[in-house]
Amino acid sequence: MTTPSAITPEIVDCIRRALAEDIGPGDVTTNAIIPARAEMRGRIVAKQDGIVAGLDVAKAVYEMVDPKVTFSACVEEGAQVKNRDLLAQVTGPARALLTGERTALNFLGRMSGIATMTHKYMEALAGTKAVVLDTRKTVPGLRDLDKLAVKRGGGQNHRHALYDMVLIKDNHIDFAGSITRAVELARAAAGDLQIEVETRSLADVSEALSLGVDWIMLDNMSNETMRDAVKLVKGRAKLEASGNITIENIRSVAETGVDYISVGALTHSVIVFDVSFKYEGR
Repeated sequence: MTTPSAITPEIVDCIRRALAEDIGPGDVTTNAIIPARAEMRGRIVAKQDGIVAGLDVAKAVYEMVDPKVTFSACVEEGAQVKNRDLLAQVTGPARALLTGERTALNFLGRMSGIATMTHKYMEALAGTKAVVLDTRKTVPGLRDLDKLAVKRGGGQNHRHALYDMVLIKDNHIDFAGSITRAVELARAAAGDLQIEVETRSLADVSEALSLGVDWIMLDNMSNETMRDAVKLVKGRAKLEASGNITIENIRSVAETGVDYISVGALTHSVIVFDVSFKYEGR
């Protein structure tokens, strides 16, 4: 029911670091109270309404603690769930279930929080052509997980990191002296990578468009200016609105006709989704 292929080597490394951080030399409380051969069963339950994401990551956590743990997801990734819905059942060695609990729930809660927020933003865009994009404003070391959660909430990933796309921002332009010079330098070095340019005015948009760039970012522009930019570009480059986007204003931004709207809050201001692990018996 989950998607094991999403557990990349980078995510495995992230889980290993998280478990090492939490367990260290050992879970002194669990090891003191729970017999080594004890078995138990439990369930993971939603404590609010929202979108679930990260069940496969939680499963990987438990299996890394002890491969004898059985984790059975009860809902699909990206599913809309209600408060008190059963998300997964977990059985196996009691020590493993209790030792892995917090790390598994931390990943599941954060990812579901991101997915839930992304879903809300996408709902606000219903009937428009705009799509929500994430940003690089992620917790260091958790980017793969944060961006996976955005996808499971219905959004799209933008560039993953500094190496997979050229994004010429205001400081690059100011240092180079102009958009034209910055694009020339980037194009000479970047090969086939797509190029995006941050613009601050219609004049900037026109200059970037004349250079044949792939994406144009409309940074902190008024809705009126963005509508003018859409008319100017006429589909010749992808238009991304960026800057001070909220759930309250995103629809009005989408109605200007832009293709994409990037929202840093999806990953930099996460409201963790409330989930809990409940003991069911031995």
